[in-house]
Amino acid sequence: MSTVPTLDRRTIESAVALACRAPSLHNSQPWHWIADGDALHLYCDSDRLLPSTDAFGRQMIISCGAALDHLGIAFAAQGRHTTITRMPDGNRDHLARIDVGASEGQPSPQTIAMATAIADRRSDRLPLCPPADPEALTKQLRDLVAPTGVRLELLGRNAHAELIHASSLTASRRQRDSMYQDELYWWTGESALPDGVPKQALVSPTEHERVAMGRRFPPGSPNSRRADVTDDRAAIVLLSTAADTRLEWLRCGEALSEVLLECTKSGLATCALTHVTELPHSREMVGSVSTCGGVPQVLIRIGIAPDRSDEGQATPRRPLSEVLVTRK
Repeated sequence: MSTVPTLDRRTIESAVALACRAPSLHNSQPWHWIADGDALHLYCDSDRLLPSTDAFGRQMIISCGAALDHLGIAFAAQGRHTTITRMPDGNRDHLARIDVGASEGQPSPQTIAMATAIADRRSDRLPLCPPADPEALTKQLRDLVAPTGVRLELLGRNAHAELIHASSLTASRRQRDSMYQDELYWWTGESALPDGVPKQALVSPTEHERVAMGRRFPPGSPNSRRADVTDDRAAIVLLSTAADTRLEWLRCGEALSEVLLECTKSGLATCALTHVTELPHSREMVGSVSTCGGVPQVLIRIGIAPDRSDEGQATPRRPLSEVLVTRK
């Protein structure tokens, strides 16, 4: 039963709008929010499942998990505490109930910085220089995601050849999959739409070759990195879960959000790599270079962009009227 709300519409909408800046597969934005009194409910929007790329909905749920974490940060930046109940009932699409408390005063500088990072974050598909101290960064990120139960590890340079091989094999198999290719082209290159990956967020074929581990998107704008950055030297972090369930996928998305935002806050560029874990054979290859065990879910490139003066425009988002419903 609904309660008398203490949250006004503007508070809810501003938090949900920030949450919807979360990354998602091909910017599909597969989330649906219902506001009911002082609670919000997160559902996955199964109509936005990409069946050829994500047949079981794993990446759809991971994307929703990232939006869930973004939402908690957005409310925290307003000085409000949230209590999250994950998988609250038998409805597979009902991923979380978020109860929002009254204002608790001024948020911490760390919280404000994380909320600011939501708007600043971009997926950088160009070559990156390595972070200054990958081991120290890994420890910091591992501590950050520990509450989610997700395992985080830095994959050493000796593992990169196998990851590149896995990416190459995936691209080769996908090249012969006409349904996958149709889906990929449907979701990319249309800059006038409020979803999908616009052309200006993609890179040229030349830059594709310099990032051997990246997904093979259709050719994009002639974005380029400095010529002296000859190849990608990004650190590669792997997120793994103990099991392969919808709850674990949701938690993985929350961990992904924390990693991307902490890196953005620290001035680092990032790009999540999900294509290497989409097919069983490449997923097994990723698992073979992991030392922490568990089920590989997401790889993340982390590095320094040597020319961050041109970070590109933010990718578009669907209007709130399409993703948020308020119960009277």
